[in-house]
Amino acid sequence: MGAAVKKTISLPADLAREVEALAKAEGKTLSAVIQDALRQARIDRRLQELRGLQGYWSRKARERGILTEQDLERYLRD
Repeated sequence: MGAAVKKTISLPADLAREVEALAKAEGKTLSAVIQDALRQARIDRRLQELRGLQGYWSRKARERGILTEQDLERYLRD
């Protein structure tokens, strides 16, 4: 990981208490808990994008009658 960049953020009081309690319970710093949450949000966003792409290509395959791997092999040979 590169050099850390300090940022100031604002949290609602209840969320701040919750994240501080979580940090204490996990033996982490507040910064580490926020970093973990942001990394997970990034992963979740990418998975959602991937599912969208999978859905798109699945629809395209069905439109062409490609329902099995054998159908796909036949389609690619032709």
